[in-house]
Amino acid sequence: MQDITDLEQRILYALERIGRGLAALPGGAQVQAQGEAGGGSSIEVDVLRAELEAERSANAQLTERVRAIKDKQENLLAGLERKVAQLSHQLDLQGSELQRQRLMNISLTRANQKLGDAMRAGLSDPALLDEALRVELEAMRVARAAEMAEMEEIMAELKPLIGEVA
Repeated sequence: MQDITDLEQRILYALERIGRGLAALPGGAQVQAQGEAGGGSSIEVDVLRAELEAERSANAQLTERVRAIKDKQENLLAGLERKVAQLSHQLDLQGSELQRQRLMNISLTRANQKLGDAMRAGLSDPALLDEALRVELEAMRVARAAEMAEMEEIMAELKPLIGEVA
């Protein structure tokens, strides 16, 4: 909108310059008076029309450039919004995997504590050993799932760079 206002001001300024130029010509005041009265000479009117047409053309070009810039910005913004959504999703997945790992670490620590207590007491409890192995196995699965999620993120970033279809 600012460009349109600027162009209008330029057109008005150009018309004022034309009027001053006509007034400066010998007999220009008379020609200007005739032009204002509607009886201007065809040469001056043709000059004014040509300048007006040039300003209209410049206005149309600037309007088209503004439209092209606006379209480019909208496309860029849409792309950035998609990227933010994708990164937010990845961050959510990493957060949930991290939470699972924390819980598994707590379970693993408790199972190892129970197993250590049983060993110090000289008790051999197969159920405690079974539980510790089960928790450790689950912790390994969680760690592998986190690694796979990280690999998928890396591959998602690499695919556009190497030209593969995602």
